[in-house]
Amino acid sequence: MPKVDLSKASVRTTSAYPQVFKRIVEDRAKQVLGDAVGLTQFGVNLTKLKPGAASALRHWHEKEDEFIYIVSGEAVLIEDGGETILKAGEAAGFPAGIKNGHHLVNRSARDVVYLEIGSRLKGEIAHYPDDDLAMRRDANDKLIFTRKSGEDY
Repeated sequence: MPKVDLSKASVRTTSAYPQVFKRIVEDRAKQVLGDAVGLTQFGVNLTKLKPGAASALRHWHEKEDEFIYIVSGEAVLIEDGGETILKAGEAAGFPAGIKNGHHLVNRSARDVVYLEIGSRLKGEIAHYPDDDLAMRRDANDKLIFTRKSGEDY
């Protein structure tokens, strides 16, 4: 089993979101661990949120499962049903198809580091209950963002 050389794993600080939504994740950095060892069926990222940053816009997936494990720091998990504090050593999971918009927000004064694992399914659709945004992943693994009406950004 190949060991991941963390110094060679790429770090993604940009977002595929339309420009109007990028601000919420501008202080997020994802070290792309799954890509570093050639994983294709699921993604694994070691993600850092600076104080004030969010993991994503609040969303849910039709086909993809998601799992997070807090490595260090403290994040607020915001879901349809309210807020939960997650501390180092705690985890949360989001099964595909459950209409429960969720994301993490760092309201603390320290960085939050967490491991995120999720499916990589072609034809995936994500919903953003708080924003006029929809996402689908096409057959070429490209993310396409539109308004909920289907209109392009």
